Amino acid sequence: MSIFLRFIGLGLILVIALLVAVFVGDQGPWYFAWLIGTTMIVLISVAGTVLFDTQSDNHNSTGEF
Repeated sequence: MSIFLRFIGLGLILVIALLVAVFVGDQGPWYFAWLIGTTMIVLISVAGTVLFDTQSDNHNSTGEF
């Protein structure tokens, strides 16, 4: 059930993004790419931060410098 709800949520986000692209007219593809690109940059940055924090915790727990 959780996967189904996640799928529905992602589909809703996609529909909203497409509607925004349609409403802005000829500039729609640019705004759509901007929204998707900004979202991806934020998600990649968060993933990098989580990985860095995990590596830092592992390094500190081993007592190495």
